[in-house]
Amino acid sequence: MASRKMTFTLPEDLAARFVRRVPARERSRYLAEALARKLAERDRQLIQACEIANRSSEVALIEKEFDALPDEMTEPWNDAPAR
Repeated sequence: MASRKMTFTLPEDLAARFVRRVPARERSRYLAEALARKLAERDRQLIQACEIANRSSEVALIEKEFDALPDEMTEPWNDAPAR
């Protein structure tokens, strides 16, 4: 698997705890796993929010209103008389 070197800034107390608790040779893997878990949780929350929104009658009504709009809308300034 390809890897990419990155630089991050952490609050001093968090950085100190990290250095104390995670051996130097395990830090990259530790951060990669923690980041992967956090991103997966965000994805799960986003999916859950979309599922909730898709069940909402209010959202369905808004979508119906948007569906009634034409695909292409003319801009009012396109038809304005030339000066």
